[in-house]
Amino acid sequence: MIEMTPILEKNGVKPLYMQLANYIKQEILSGSIRCNEKLPSKRALANYLGLSVNTVMSAYDQLSAEGFVVSKPRQGLYVAALEDDIAAGQVYLEPYKVKSIQNQKPIQIDFNSGKVDLEYFPYAIWRKLTIQSLYEDQGELFYNGDRQGELQMREQIAKYLYASRGVRCSADQIIIGAGTQMLIGLLCLMIGKGHTFALENPGFHRTRAVLQDLGTRTIPIALDEEGIDLKQLKNSKASIAYVTPSHQFPFGMIMPISRRMELLKWAEDNNGYIIEDDYDGEYRYKGRPIPSLQGLDTKGNVIYLGTFSKSLIPSIRISYMVLPQKLMEKYREHFTIYKQTASRLHQQTLYLFMKEGYWQSHLNKMRTLYRRKHAMLMSAIKKHLGDKVNVIGANSGLHIVLNVKKKMAEEELIRLAMNVGVKVYPLSIYYHESDESLDSRVLLGFGGLSESEIDTGIRLLKEAWGL
Repeated sequence: MIEMTPILEKNGVKPLYMQLANYIKQEILSGSIRCNEKLPSKRALANYLGLSVNTVMSAYDQLSAEGFVVSKPRQGLYVAALEDDIAAGQVYLEPYKVKSIQNQKPIQIDFNSGKVDLEYFPYAIWRKLTIQSLYEDQGELFYNGDRQGELQMREQIAKYLYASRGVRCSADQIIIGAGTQMLIGLLCLMIGKGHTFALENPGFHRTRAVLQDLGTRTIPIALDEEGIDLKQLKNSKASIAYVTPSHQFPFGMIMPISRRMELLKWAEDNNGYIIEDDYDGEYRYKGRPIPSLQGLDTKGNVIYLGTFSKSLIPSIRISYMVLPQKLMEKYREHFTIYKQTASRLHQQTLYLFMKEGYWQSHLNKMRTLYRRKHAMLMSAIKKHLGDKVNVIGANSGLHIVLNVKKKMAEEELIRLAMNVGVKVYPLSIYYHESDESLDSRVLLGFGGLSESEIDTGIRLLKEAWGL
């Protein structure tokens, strides 16, 4: 994607869409964005900048109206060809600073929360099992498979979930799909767009985007120290609640058993559903695992979501959901027309990987590795940053939120970190409204970094932020 780093005044006199449009015009006129270059999609740019899709769309409409960009059917928006004498040397002045990235230091340390450690991935075993799948199958895997996913794979998932997370289900209740967003979309169709969805605020922005793109009504519900605020939820008139109770994203609190029981009672009283997203429940550093909401549910009100992206590799694109019986019946009646989206070959390979014991061995190894990295991160923060920061969500998962005790905006923290070759991530995109007051907080993932990189990265952040 084209690098765009505007600094926008969210409380400024000019609307955000005009500020963004003027910034892009300046980049085009200065040559930073070249003629005939494709612009990012409105959704991608909105997510990247933490703006609403409507804001980006309005900016693009303005650029199109002024002739700076042209739309090509089924291809997207492209920068229009400008006459050399028009574009040469022009500078579009604006009342806000535009950050230059011409001399920016290359990224050395990337605290990306979506990355995992690939050094310890069992490549040889995975290759052997992939070849074995093809050899034993003799081409059968090249045809369409079961719409819910390979039966043997679903049986392995059911066994694993019961043993590790207390989820009670049969293989017939599991639907496999290519990523959580795809499954959320299918689930929304099954539940119906007429329902109101309550979402944690802050919460996983990709789920919110799917629901809003499908036309459902979403309501942000604030968090307290135990997770989603039950008082706000009860007053919201929502009938569906999407939660991440095992490791709230992004703040990291773990929902205690008392709050889980209250949430289940809310779903029963409202004849509603709880969508339990257990995206990285395998990684917990303190205390014993708490049973899943699904395992505590006796009324069929919980839909359980899980993925192999954090525990194996992100690109495998194998996620799954466990449906209660009443939704399973609805799926069989109306939604079996949707074909399976995850690769049959990958499903078969993963099935063998789990069946032959490699999965549990790999998971144990990664738990040990990430526990060590987590300890290094906390040690480095204490050594280099001391009491000048607070850590939020340090008991589980592969990321933390760092609260810097210095009056610095999120954009400034990110920019200064980039200047020393360190990439940290905004928290604002996870809020329902992008102009939420966030103090000085950024997101740091550590799964894809080595222990030495973690220590170096934190040391460089101390230097960048003048702590």
